[in-house]
Amino acid sequence: MNVMPLKVTIEELVKDFYDDDENGARGYGGRLDIRPPYQRAFVYDQDQQDAVIDTVMKGYPLNVMYWAVRDDGSFEIIDGQQRTVSIAKYNDGDYSCLVDGYLRVETSLTHSQRQRFLSYELTVYVCEGDEDEKLEWFKTVNIAGERLRPQEIRNAVYAGKWVTSAKKVFSKIQGPAQRLGGKYLKDRSADRQEILEIAISWRSNRKIEEYMSRLQHDPSVDELWEYFEGVVDWIELNFINRENRKDMFKQNDWGYWYNLYKDRQLDPYQLEKEIAELIDNEEVQNSNGIVPYVLTREEKHLNLRKFRDSVILAQFKKQNGKCIYCEKTFKLNAMEPDHIKPWSKGGKSEKGNCQMLCKECNRKKSAK
Repeated sequence: MNVMPLKVTIEELVKDFYDDDENGARGYGGRLDIRPPYQRAFVYDQDQQDAVIDTVMKGYPLNVMYWAVRDDGSFEIIDGQQRTVSIAKYNDGDYSCLVDGYLRVETSLTHSQRQRFLSYELTVYVCEGDEDEKLEWFKTVNIAGERLRPQEIRNAVYAGKWVTSAKKVFSKIQGPAQRLGGKYLKDRSADRQEILEIAISWRSNRKIEEYMSRLQHDPSVDELWEYFEGVVDWIELNFINRENRKDMFKQNDWGYWYNLYKDRQLDPYQLEKEIAELIDNEEVQNSNGIVPYVLTREEKHLNLRKFRDSVILAQFKKQNGKCIYCEKTFKLNAMEPDHIKPWSKGGKSEKGNCQMLCKECNRKKSAK
């Protein structure tokens, strides 16, 4: 790959700039593709945009930007999209920031400030190479201090009609996927591709790359969207008191449970009764595991309250180290406490409901 330095002023960069969201963004007199298919959407917040303009107006150097040359002589951004869009949006009057101690939009800059802004020289390195080389460079470059998320890299690797369609549905803030299922996804950001990632992960049973590779050139994302709708419909059909338990319902790997239980007949009212009882049960230490428990009946999800060390030691001494089941004698570290009355039948982790078993007997008992 050949790499060459190029000096570009802001005036040259913002010439004929436009940003048409899904349809891309261009600048540099129409010769620069600011958002190639592998690039993520604009994600800078106001503070980050302000920092870019502040750096420019103080004459400090911005980080190097990287462009790639296309066969037709035009360019595409490999690294620098966020800084480029921040500059162009400020030039278009989209936001204000502090300049020389005063809050100013572009139209309120003085003549000298305007000239300082437009004449600022960006350091750009232009590279020539094949698609694989450009993509590999894109994957390894640190973009303005923000590493690419795994799904952003996958979108680059499998760029094509399917990714373009999928991003319209799953990658927009308050887009279709976030509006439909956002309330069931904890801390998932649409614009950082995390909702798209979880939807593909659910649908593919965590084989994301295999799924994306197979559909790379398919123009339709209908199959994934219909699946995602199915997951949400299943949640809302079987769990009837969701609004009062928003935090708990955001903690679950819903697609995983949907894949396992979508064909089983569940009783929403019985599930609700159990969930309410478990929420009030002081033995349950992990409320986020309640939904998995009512589906699987596996107590490990609940992180049940354990017997206190003092209770365990007292019971060990009371039994003289002898296992209740096999009646052999063991050291304390070779034994485990067990509920006499099982937790599932109302037994609590307290004195009077504890018995000591050797580890082997306890495993055999748990397996029954």
